Amino acid sequence: MRIGILGTGNVGQALAAAWLRAGHDVVLGSRRPGDEELLTGLKGLLQAGLRVDDPAGAAAHAEVLVNATPGTASVALLTSIGAPALAGKVLLDVAVGFLEDESLSHQVVSLGEEIQRALPDTRVVKSLCTIDRAVMVAPESLEGPSTVFLSGEDAEAKRVVAGLLADLGWPAESLLDLGGIVTARGQEHFALLFIGIALSTGSFEFNIRFVPPAARAGAS
Repeated sequence: MRIGILGTGNVGQALAAAWLRAGHDVVLGSRRPGDEELLTGLKGLLQAGLRVDDPAGAAAHAEVLVNATPGTASVALLTSIGAPALAGKVLLDVAVGFLEDESLSHQVVSLGEEIQRALPDTRVVKSLCTIDRAVMVAPESLEGPSTVFLSGEDAEAKRVVAGLLADLGWPAESLLDLGGIVTARGQEHFALLFIGIALSTGSFEFNIRFVPPAARAGAS
């Protein structure tokens, strides 16, 4: 599959490396695609087949576009590419917006919702924003099974994203579809609890698991 990833930070690079290993055609979108320092830092990925382009080029390449940019800049960057260029595409949004005081930049509605409103013809799916980049690409590194969530309006787009999550190592039983894009609010607001857990335990490499109630004897 042709994947475009917007954002050249740790999350974007981790996802790019994992999907390259799975055999996908990955282009990383950067506002400075010719920057020598950036290209030097990406040397290993470039040798593995990664290509670097500007955001519009990465979007044009993509069947699935991944938003791994800082959440405070995501809407502006995506709208600069243009709604017509993104119409019909699956957009996997993994970003969360933080302000300098560590509060969320999207407190009333989620970033996922804002992206969907700005790009009504783009099929937005929110996922992977409740875990650290290391766990995103290596769920087997945890002691047991855990849960990753999906929010979005388009069932087929969710199916496509589920396939890409499987390529990262997430089994179908770990995926929990929360419903429409409005449910991305819960995913993004979990970031505050995530930070609290990380600071308390001294590690960002953990996840949560949905545990259903035990079956009761005699229940029909």
